[in-house]
Amino acid sequence: MAVVGLGPAGEQWLTPEARQVLAEATDLVGYGPYVDRVPQRPGQIRHRTDNRVEAERAAHALSLAREGRRVAVVSSGDPGVFAMASAVLEAAEDFPGVPVRIVPGLTAAHAVASRAGAPLGHDYCVVSLSDLLKPWEVVADRLRAAARADLVLAIYNPASRSRTWQVGAARDLVMEHRDPATPVVIGRDVGGPQETITVTTLGELDPSQVDMRCLLIIGSSTTRATDGGTVYTPRRYPA
Repeated sequence: MAVVGLGPAGEQWLTPEARQVLAEATDLVGYGPYVDRVPQRPGQIRHRTDNRVEAERAAHALSLAREGRRVAVVSSGDPGVFAMASAVLEAAEDFPGVPVRIVPGLTAAHAVASRAGAPLGHDYCVVSLSDLLKPWEVVADRLRAAARADLVLAIYNPASRSRTWQVGAARDLVMEHRDPATPVVIGRDVGGPQETITVTTLGELDPSQVDMRCLLIIGSSTTRATDGGTVYTPRRYPA
C-alpha cells in the first residue's frame, strides 16, 4: 500500500509519481475532503473518514492491503509532515508483511514560501501549534528554542475553531528573542481559489487574520522584506 501526498491544493502540484499511484489504486482511504480532490475512476472504491480517526483509518487501510487490495491513503501536502505517514507506519507494526510505501508531496511551507519569495533560504524549523497531540508546554519550549537559535519558523496548524489563542501566545514567545520588525508571511488557501499572501511584521501580526487554512512563516534576524513585498532569507549568515 502507499501513503500519497496530494500537495497543498490543486492538481498542478500533484507529482507524476503520486498521480500514477492514485490511478492504479483499487481503494482510496482518507479524510473526506482530501479523497474528494482525487478524480473519480471506474471501479475504484473510496473510503471517506472523519479527520480525527487517524489510527482507525490507518488500520482499515492496512486491513484492505492485507486482503490484496492496492490501497492509497491520501494526505494533503506531504504525508510525512504532520500527516498520515507516521500514523500508518505506527499501525503497520500490527500488520507484519504488509509493505508501506511513502509517496511524497509538496508541503504547505514550501508552497507558501514560493509565493512570498524565499523566506526559507537559510536554516529553518517546522512547528505545529496544535496542542491536541502534545502539551502546549512542549510547543512553547520548542518555539523559544527555535527563536533563541535564530531559525526561521514555518508554523503549521496555527489556529482552528476551538484553538484561537495560540497564535498570539506564539508571537509573544518568539518576540522574547526577535525584533518586532521581523518579517512574517501569512499564507492562506495557497493553491486554492481564495489564496492570499500577507506580509506583515512580528510586532504587527494580528491573530484574528489567521485561521485553520493558514500557514505562518516567521523570519529570522536576517530575513528581509523588499518594498515590493518579496520576502527572502539570505544564504549567508553574518559571522
